[in-house]
Amino acid sequence: MTVKTVGLDLAKDVFQVHCVSATGRKIINKKIKRAKLLAFFETLPRCVVGMEACGSAHHWGRELRKLGHDVRLMPAAYVKPYVKRGKT
Repeated sequence: MTVKTVGLDLAKDVFQVHCVSATGRKIINKKIKRAKLLAFFETLPRCVVGMEACGSAHHWGRELRKLGHDVRLMPAAYVKPYVKRGKT
């Protein structure tokens, strides 16, 4: 299976990565430390990466674009329907 779309949840130290195939099947769902994030994306084929727009999203977007990925930033209002529980 080839990764076509990646959902990236940004945080301070540990990021959540959710990879989906072209058929919509979940391939990868794991936590990755900040230091290993770019190394992980170097191993992936070129794909669409979606993340919530925030202060650090622009930095990570530039870094992922350098690796050849298509980065899409979404406003927080568009991300809200995907949230299953509240943050405290």
